[in-house]
Amino acid sequence: MASPPRHHLVLPLLLLLVLRNATPGAGAGAVNPFTAKAAFIRYWNRRVPNNRPHPAFFVAKLSPLRAADSASFPDALPDIRARLPALCGKAAVLCPSAPDTETAASLALVAGQASGGGGGGPFKGYSNANFTNYGSGGVGGADAFRNYSPDLNVPGDSFRRYGRDSTRRGDSFASYETDGNVVTANFTSYAGGATGGSGSFATYASGTNVPDSTFTNYDAEANGRRREFTSYSQEANDGESNFAGYGKNGNSLKETFTSYGNDSNVIASGFANYGESANGATDTFTGYGAEGNVPENTFRSYGAGGNAGVDTFKGYRFQSNVGDDSFASYAKGANGNAAEFQNYGGSFNPGSVTFKGYGEGTNPNHHIGFKEYAGDNTTFKGYAKSGVGFKGYHNTSTNAATTTMSLEAHQHLKWSPEPGKFFRERELVTGNRMPMPDIKDKMPPRAFLPRDIAKKIPFEPKTVSEVFGVPPDTAMGKAVASTVAECERAPSRGETKRCATSAEDIVDFAVEMLGNDVVVRSTASTAGSGGAIKLGNVTGVDGGKVTRSVSCHQSLFPYLVYYCHSVPKVRVYEADIMAANSDHKINHGVAICHLDTSDWSPSHGAFTALGGKPGEVEVCHWIFEGDMTWTVAD
Repeated sequence: MASPPRHHLVLPLLLLLVLRNATPGAGAGAVNPFTAKAAFIRYWNRRVPNNRPHPAFFVAKLSPLRAADSASFPDALPDIRARLPALCGKAAVLCPSAPDTETAASLALVAGQASGGGGGGPFKGYSNANFTNYGSGGVGGADAFRNYSPDLNVPGDSFRRYGRDSTRRGDSFASYETDGNVVTANFTSYAGGATGGSGSFATYASGTNVPDSTFTNYDAEANGRRREFTSYSQEANDGESNFAGYGKNGNSLKETFTSYGNDSNVIASGFANYGESANGATDTFTGYGAEGNVPENTFRSYGAGGNAGVDTFKGYRFQSNVGDDSFASYAKGANGNAAEFQNYGGSFNPGSVTFKGYGEGTNPNHHIGFKEYAGDNTTFKGYAKSGVGFKGYHNTSTNAATTTMSLEAHQHLKWSPEPGKFFRERELVTGNRMPMPDIKDKMPPRAFLPRDIAKKIPFEPKTVSEVFGVPPDTAMGKAVASTVAECERAPSRGETKRCATSAEDIVDFAVEMLGNDVVVRSTASTAGSGGAIKLGNVTGVDGGKVTRSVSCHQSLFPYLVYYCHSVPKVRVYEADIMAANSDHKINHGVAICHLDTSDWSPSHGAFTALGGKPGEVEVCHWIFEGDMTWTVAD
């Protein structure tokens, strides 16, 4: 019997070769060879030909797109913008969510009722809705927003011109945008020109990651309104709130900020032209920014030109870490204004406060008092020469009672490094009990874009915002700009860095730094996170020798982008993580010890936790979920 022609065997043999090269290592599962994921695995095998398994945590981040979707992706930006929204779900990238049809329909039903009188709420379980012009001119009634946009990625809510020119209307926001990721809320001209009524923000944006709220001209020209912010942005991370023109030209407004920004991390608040030319405004900031980490607050032209206003700052920024406050032209040209700073400051680590043009103007009829003010690095530049009293004021740099504070003498402060976040190398021994920090990935879930697609989208804020439909003034738009700026930053001394916009970029950088016989590791899971653990078997990578690694950390972007840098003089360890009170293995951890810290900042949290100074001590930490470290293979 004649043999089949040789060309009949070529295609099946090629297909078998493709299937073999596309199959990931142990634990990663089978991969369809006609996908972007399989194409990357073939690329990995060519660049790193050591036949080691492809780790499941890395494979899980690869693009789920089919090869046909990748191949047909357009080149021109207008076509990319048109095509991408349909691919957001398929590609597992972040795109702004639109309101669901049920939300839009119910809003249409209640809008007429709300504008004519009576309350349209309660609004429970809503998300991503547009309440622009809602309730304008309404009389009486109340709206309640409970559990609004909870636990969402990139929600965008708009309350522009909400309740404008209304009378005796009440509104409350309870548990608004809690535990969200990259949340944006716009309250521009909210309740402008309204008379009477009250508003309450309770547990607003609590536990959120990168919140961005805008209250521009909020309550402007309103009459007799009362507003309370209770537990606002509590335990939030790296966000921004803007109160520009808030209460401007208002009459007898009462605003209370209680527990605003407490226990938060790097929250910036701007109060520009807040209460400007207002009459009889009363503002109280109680427990504002307490125990926060590096809070930044700007009060520019706050209360300027106002009449008979009263401002109280009580327990403001108490036991916070560092932080910066600026009071520029505060109460300038005001008549009969009174401001009291009681127990202001008291930061655990010194921050800075600047009072520039404070209380100045042609009208000296005001009173500004500093009572038990604990300020360090405080500058009074151009403040009023009369009407300003200092009682019990002290500069913490010369006050022994304050400078002798220590972490050991106080309860654990929320801004100080979490127990177990940093530790010494000597703690990595079998049987050692130690706290494990919260290593859970706080970023929204995303995947890499295939390199061919990522290369078609210029890595600059304006284009990325346009392509993904992310306005620059939203939380996500600002995050995009921040990531690009960090990527463009010049490397630190001794640092080699690269921002990887695709999985291929990460592999290329690792191979460039370490050679092509490399492995990548990360802690296996989050088990044990945030509690006590016991170490089982501990093994030093490459026999515990001093080595070089490439560490990669996630950046906030619509698709996965990693900030990778080459780290010299480290030791990397693998450790079995056991339950604290048994020999039951619950996790497998990867830790890295930085042996040369001489170029680190003296204010780095590691030295707060461990003591010592840059160059004096080594610093170790676990590799968190979502991050990774590359080393030469054992």
